[in-house]
Amino acid sequence: MRLRQLIRTIISDSNSSRIEDFEVAGIACNSKDVRDNFIFVAIKGNCEDGHKFIPEAINRGAKAIIVQCQVSSVKCQDKNINFIEVKDTRKVLAKLVTEFYGDPSSRLKVIGITGTNGKTTISYLLEALLKESGLNPAVIGTVNYRFRDKVIPAKNTTPGPIELQSMLADMLSVGVDYTVMEVSSHALDQNRTEGIDFYSAIFTNLTQDHLDYHNTLEDYFSAKSKLFRNLSSNSFAIINNDDEYGRRLKELTRGQMITYAIVNPSDVMAKDLRFNITGSEFLIKAKEKEIPFKAPLIGRHNVYNILAVIAFALKENINLERIKEAIKNFSVIPGRLEKIDFSGSFSVFVDYAHTQDALSNVIKTLRELSKNRIIVVFGCGGQRDRTKRPKMGRVVSELADYAIITNDNPRLEQPEKIIDDIRKGIKNDNYCVIPERFEAIKKSLSLAKAGDIVLVAGKGHENYQILRDKVIHFDDRETVRQCLASMNY
Repeated sequence: MRLRQLIRTIISDSNSSRIEDFEVAGIACNSKDVRDNFIFVAIKGNCEDGHKFIPEAINRGAKAIIVQCQVSSVKCQDKNINFIEVKDTRKVLAKLVTEFYGDPSSRLKVIGITGTNGKTTISYLLEALLKESGLNPAVIGTVNYRFRDKVIPAKNTTPGPIELQSMLADMLSVGVDYTVMEVSSHALDQNRTEGIDFYSAIFTNLTQDHLDYHNTLEDYFSAKSKLFRNLSSNSFAIINNDDEYGRRLKELTRGQMITYAIVNPSDVMAKDLRFNITGSEFLIKAKEKEIPFKAPLIGRHNVYNILAVIAFALKENINLERIKEAIKNFSVIPGRLEKIDFSGSFSVFVDYAHTQDALSNVIKTLRELSKNRIIVVFGCGGQRDRTKRPKMGRVVSELADYAIITNDNPRLEQPEKIIDDIRKGIKNDNYCVIPERFEAIKKSLSLAKAGDIVLVAGKGHENYQILRDKVIHFDDRETVRQCLASMNY
């Protein structure tokens, strides 16, 4: 694609006529990715300012540089280099790559899922349902990005616009018809999804998280709401009607509305909930019908996730019996209340819960399944929302019988400081501190007796641990199995 054609949506025709035209080979916002005949878009980020790397981008072959006028002071003597000033380089980057890759989302049905909890579970459920219906779904999410037989490790829940549009174009080329995408608040705030025409958007819930980035809960909600505010009238929104922020979203979107709930009257509802160690049973009420459902997922929070999927399916005219079959046959989700199979007399679960609300949901769910003790291993991530640390400590100490506080991903923070922050919320004496995560997990298993439940929380599917400036392999599930084997289970 020629440069003048590509930039016609961001500058006027009169200004574009002064641009030195050329065939664009690619677009980059990282100077190290630049090659000959590339456009380099300088992004002012939280840690680095891309404008500092313009000379490197030019040396690597960039022939056009997009800069943010209020922060750019770069001069270029080479007249063969096009400098284009814009107000917001993040938005422009998303527009440019959408155009460069042929606007793939206009020919895919892209489903955006946002909220604090439940995004990954819903993405897996939707993928299973769409496959059961004979369709070809793709998933972009926290665990990985996958379509057809291709699995790409996920660096971010929602990738940047260059990777995102390139991936959507690849999906389209191999016959994908639905793309299920977890949409993070960071991605929405940073305009990573600016160029995507969402077919549908799903809202799960909103509780405290990421306040290290958003500063306030209202800012966090504002970022999440962007997905719904930008929906067209041809799109549809699926909203949790039991969540106060969900009810606010109903007033902000132009999309058609479908609600789901357990408590408040809604289009799709669940009642008569029953749980056991292997799953859940409940009645679904929708379209003036009541149908019994079984799911191999445990807990009230997972019933909400299933309701969201049912609401989407009904909107797509997938019948309830097919939905029922897909959910009944659903397999485990990596690191989401994942039960570790072994021959012992107690149970072990690994879960990604890393907020006070998620921990509360999971522990309360497990409490319904066991009259014996619940032992929880958990920590908090470094360089993340510090205000939730004492709240997580309070929730675990109040709801569990015993807690072992350990390291999560301390990153560049001192682990002792993170643990001290957690302890500030604890008033009971039903806990101990074992900073080394392997030893903490081993201790929890050695304490477990017949009928107890051990919950290892915080990292879920992750197979790494970030300790200062190094990343080591660490998988809670592997560690649990290794410890159990050493205990002759």
